[in-house]
Amino acid sequence: MPTFLLAKIQRLGLGAVLLTGCGGPATGPAAGPPAPPPAAVVVQRVARAPVVAYDAYEGTVVALEEVELRAEVSGYVTGIFVRDGQRVRRGQRLYEVDATRYQAGLSQAQSQLQVAQTNHAKAAQDAERYNRLAERNAVARQRVDYARADLANAASQVAAARAVLTTARTDVQRAVLTAPFAGTVGFSQVRRGALVTQGATLLNTLSADDPVAVEVALNAALLPRLSELLRTPPPARDSVFTLVLPDGEAYPRPGRLAVLDRTADAQTGTVRARVAFANPRQQLRPGLTGTLRVRNADTGPQLTVPFRAVTEQMGEYYVYVLGDSNRVARRAVRLGTRVGEAVVVRQGLRGEETIVRDGVQNLRDGVVVRPTAPDAAAAGRAAPRR
Repeated sequence: MPTFLLAKIQRLGLGAVLLTGCGGPATGPAAGPPAPPPAAVVVQRVARAPVVAYDAYEGTVVALEEVELRAEVSGYVTGIFVRDGQRVRRGQRLYEVDATRYQAGLSQAQSQLQVAQTNHAKAAQDAERYNRLAERNAVARQRVDYARADLANAASQVAAARAVLTTARTDVQRAVLTAPFAGTVGFSQVRRGALVTQGATLLNTLSADDPVAVEVALNAALLPRLSELLRTPPPARDSVFTLVLPDGEAYPRPGRLAVLDRTADAQTGTVRARVAFANPRQQLRPGLTGTLRVRNADTGPQLTVPFRAVTEQMGEYYVYVLGDSNRVARRAVRLGTRVGEAVVVRQGLRGEETIVRDGVQNLRDGVVVRPTAPDAAAAGRAAPRR
């Protein structure tokens, strides 16, 4: 093609079409897909922060002292001296069973004791008389032996009569049932005039109401710490144990470890414990359920990261650490207690490192990112659009 014609075609913008159509050589390398821009992420520097961390366990309120009040003698109920749900003091009268026949038995036992004591006195005089005669050889030796045997039998009869009298007196006393300790009674199971049977009929239940305890199955890994708490209890105001009520409110008084079971459950890996709580206003009642929080080892200055910065894969947890040239590296971490939106990192990170807080969903190990500080990201979201 003449040179002047080619120059004219190029001025008209048809050079590339003509050359291509004519099978001319390509000018420049083949164009590939452009490289994706670095992912925009929000990063945050890791630092230590004060943490108060708890493990939570479901527990049930129980009375430290509780007893079923059963009839101690048989008969008809002649008196009920408490109202359902009433608080009682130790020794207060609760129920009375008709004691007429027990009073009669007591009188009979007293009479039998008097007879036995009279027989014993006569036998003692006879034995003394025969002993004096034996000293003068005025009576057979066999008769002295009989007198001494009669005296011993009379002494045994006195002892037996005294035992019967004690039983009769006890029956009279047990006809009136008293409170063995201070507490609160429940609903009465009998009414006045009901026939009750000794040892079988349940009259009521009495529970001590201050203090009470929360019974819970704790992680057996806490056994060394729990044993130490039993040996050396913390100060009264220490909040190792706190209780969250069913309505979500925290009970205002801290707990104290009162009882630790002698064995741990090998199947569940737990150990039963009772944590006592002062209950002056009777807010806690036996049978109430709640959440017992036990302060754990993560309490204190700890490395924390936002929980959304953590990824999980096959039971392992990772974070992305920002390195040189804005390249991220995936780092395995061991997590501790979750506190609000943050989580304690027990292992895998050092202080003053920078991790990716937001935007971890599409990251992979070794990619280059475009980091933004949390303050700048927030300012960008708050800026008005034009």
